[in-house]
Amino acid sequence: MRFLIECTYVYEHPKDNSGIQRVVRNVIKQLASIELEVECVPVMMSGGKLYRVNSLAPLKVDKRTPRRHALIIKLDHARNRYWWWHSRLIRLWPFRASKQLRRVLWVGCKVASLGITLPLRALLHFNKRAEPAPERATPLEVKADDQLLLLDSSWHADFFPLAEKLKAQGVGIISVIYDLIPLTHPQFCDEGLVKVFDRWFEWISRTADGFMAISQTISEQVEAEVTRRLGPLEAQKRWYGHFHLGSELDLIRGNARLLPTMLKMFRVSAPVYLMVSTIEPRKNHAYLLDAFELLWQQGSSARLCIIGKIGWKCEDLVERITKHPEWKKRLFMFNGVNDRSLEYAYANAQALVFPSYVEGFGLPLVEAMQRGLPAFGSDIPVFREIGGGFMAYFDLSQPATLAHLINQFDQTGIFPAQENVRDWRWVNWQQASLQLIERSLDGVRNGAGVPVGNAHSA
Repeated sequence: MRFLIECTYVYEHPKDNSGIQRVVRNVIKQLASIELEVECVPVMMSGGKLYRVNSLAPLKVDKRTPRRHALIIKLDHARNRYWWWHSRLIRLWPFRASKQLRRVLWVGCKVASLGITLPLRALLHFNKRAEPAPERATPLEVKADDQLLLLDSSWHADFFPLAEKLKAQGVGIISVIYDLIPLTHPQFCDEGLVKVFDRWFEWISRTADGFMAISQTISEQVEAEVTRRLGPLEAQKRWYGHFHLGSELDLIRGNARLLPTMLKMFRVSAPVYLMVSTIEPRKNHAYLLDAFELLWQQGSSARLCIIGKIGWKCEDLVERITKHPEWKKRLFMFNGVNDRSLEYAYANAQALVFPSYVEGFGLPLVEAMQRGLPAFGSDIPVFREIGGGFMAYFDLSQPATLAHLINQFDQTGIFPAQENVRDWRWVNWQQASLQLIERSLDGVRNGAGVPVGNAHSA
């Protein structure tokens, strides 16, 4: 038996660094360093074929690169850089002050970008059946007892017919589920994503032999949703398990530059409270502003530092932040932070604050607590699973509860949790990868009806 670890999206977008991409890269990276009962092979699917991944890192354009492929690489880099500059420009005055101007800018940039995207799409179309560079991927033949573990974000992929073909050849299908937020909390998602995710989950419910979630909380939700869709008898033919994520930051570069503005912020002695996540509605940044405004009204010197890329449905929030009277005084926001700067922030902050409405896991909590940084979190089940008595929890309906906890911490120096965060232990990425493979192997061997994983094994 072999485990074929699917990483198609990360292979195609090697510079993306959000939560799922971080998980995929770290698991793939650890496979060679851990002893396993089964061979694990990183794979990607393209053009109706399966490939062994030899390198997730993108190729550099050199004289040996075929002309068409070299042009694709250059155009792809140009497109990414183009929209990076757009993301920087849109934060400047007067665009940040006017929705209409931001819309005009976006439409203008979209039209201008056709000079890049149309040639790129044409080249990709003609290159669709072309083999990838052998330095990155080579064709792979499957065996009847292989297990295809869908680790990457596959709901927007186009490889479903190939996965069904592999299943017909005797390959088992295991789906890693990060969360069910588009189904359970559609109000926090783009309408298009909700439809795509719903169709994907309908497909994966019928196709997968087993599911591995990133927390016990999500595993229970997955089993309930599969049961609702397929009925109890069909749902019981699948197995359900979970593993936990590691906490190391994998893109730290020794020569990476620390953000000067962040260094300046930390030179002031007043405590800094961190919020680390993409800025989007379900992360509930507005709650933080409400809580800290209460603190500031009481004369607190506590500062709030928001770290994360600007996401969707957050124009009003970003405007509220950048126009706030405390902007760059006791309120800060950094949207393009490398891992070295993030590590520095974790090391120098007073605590992490994480007010999400819903999460599949909550990786910043683990990243912070693993470094000895105490964490305040919203009182939701998955945070209780991760933090137990080592975290301090607040009521999402009352910002005053968080303000009170922070004020108490600043005045007494004693973090308001039942247990000391320095006694908290968590898995690293090597242990997390081992959990994923071993528990998936248990699921494959034992089949449906046998619980996989232990909530207290982290």
